[in-house]
Amino acid sequence: MAYAKKEQFSREDARLARFGKAIAHPARVAILKKLASYDNCYFSEISNEIPLADSTVSQHISELKKAGLVEWSYEPPRIKYFLNIGNWKLARKFFKEFLKTKSQKRGSEVYPKDQLP
Repeated sequence: MAYAKKEQFSREDARLARFGKAIAHPARVAILKKLASYDNCYFSEISNEIPLADSTVSQHISELKKAGLVEWSYEPPRIKYFLNIGNWKLARKFFKEFLKTKSQKRGSEVYPKDQLP
């Protein structure tokens, strides 16, 4: 069995990949949008807007926490979630640099959604 050799990649590339994986699901994008529009949210406020089971929403939040994009604080009996602003800015920086490099090499073509290369 082949094992991924993550140590062969730069720390920045590994973090970019982790951020990318975290936002690679529409439910996680919706959660991040919700958190970005408020200073913080309780779980029930998030789960009421996501058309998934609470356990599934919880799993998506866990993935965002693992990537370092979301933090939480316990306020009995509820948990409050909020964006990790430092990592959010870092993710934006990494994606901006990555996409800028890509667009300089390929040009700035825009493809309709149904005609992506």
